[in-house]
Order: sequence, then structure tokens, then C-alpha cells
Amino acid sequence: MKWLLGVAGLAVLCLVLSGCAGFYVTPVQPGIGILFTEVEAPLDPTVDPTVIVQKRGEAMASNVLGWVVTGDASIAAAARQGGITKVHHADYHYKNILGVYATFTTIVYGE
Repeated sequence: MKWLLGVAGLAVLCLVLSGCAGFYVTPVQPGIGILFTEVEAPLDPTVDPTVIVQKRGEAMASNVLGWVVTGDASIAAAARQGGITKVHHADYHYKNILGVYATFTTIVYGE
């Protein structure tokens, strides 16, 4: 019985400590690891892969325990950063360390 209470307590502790740093919603969602996640995937899964683009821009937001979230990870901010006036497609890069610190980076490609 003590073992079961210990496991339940550990599960609750992990959930509480993870805050909201582990939650994000995108059209393509690879798996999320409990200890560490680092993935890159498309924001738009209907991209024509034959088009070659020359410019790339990035914009990032970060999250600490779900308590402090800062940054602008919008497509517009990424396009401004890359000097892009016509966006062809966008990807994202997500990184989460123990649910304590997470970053979400929008990456746009265009002209």
C-alpha cells in the first residue's frame, strides 16, 4: 500500500511541477517526453516540398513553469526577423526540459 501511495504521490508531484510548460497545440504534434522533448514539425502540413525558398526567419516564446511566459512566436514576427514579405510555409521547433522550461520557435520560409 505504501508503494502505491508513493507512486501516486510522485505522479502528482510531476504533474504539479510541470506547470503548463508541456502543453502546446499545433496541426502536427509529435510525442511529448516527460523528461525532455525537442521536436521540429510543420505548422502547415499541406506544403509543396518542391518550392525552394531563399529566406528564413525565426521568432520565439519561452515558458517557465507555466508561470512566466514571454516572447512573440507569431508568423508575422518571424517574417519581420527574416525580412520576408511573402511567406511560403512555416515550421515550429519545440523544446521542453522537465516541464520547467520550454521554448516554442516559429520558423517561416519565403521571399
